Amino acid sequence: MFWDKIAGVYDLFGNLYNGKANRKLCALISESIYKSDVVLECACGTGMISEAIAPVCKSLTATDFSEGMLKQAKKKCSAFTNVTFQKADITSLDYADESFDTVVAANVIHLLDQPYKALAELNRVCKTGGKLIIPTYVNKEKTGKTGGVVNVIGKAGADFKQQFTYSNYRAFFEKAGYRDIKTTLIQGRVPCAVAIIIK
Repeated sequence: MFWDKIAGVYDLFGNLYNGKANRKLCALISESIYKSDVVLECACGTGMISEAIAPVCKSLTATDFSEGMLKQAKKKCSAFTNVTFQKADITSLDYADESFDTVVAANVIHLLDQPYKALAELNRVCKTGGKLIIPTYVNKEKTGKTGGVVNVIGKAGADFKQQFTYSNYRAFFEKAGYRDIKTTLIQGRVPCAVAIIIK
């Protein structure tokens, strides 16, 4: 699997190429979580966001489909006693309805064959009145065409299924029936659109 292969160098690329934007993203997410929150994070990758969530929540279940990514995330978050890691498929989560106060799925929607199926699962396991936090990388181009960095990563083996811009990312959620959406654009070499939805 591509993500297993690059797990060991993923942070190096992210920090060097888009570190400033990633730090802003982590800060925004951590500020959106309460100390009493039971949090699910899907597609945790190497634990960049897990590391920001853990100090500000009651408990965190961090999941990913890649064993390699989970291994890196466990190392990064080894000091936290309120974090558990599990392998999981974002489109078929093995958790009961309304199990979590906050559900986070960062930088994954653009990689999925069935993004609306994933969104339905995230919504299902989130408590009524809870929040979904779903950031994803977006293109700077108004046309939504593939940007340079996406081409490079794509050639390395990543498979981008969606090409979002800031405006059509919001439209993606509206099409799914969501109306209470707060969106923020974090500028960077690879911009990131953050959607926060109250269920």
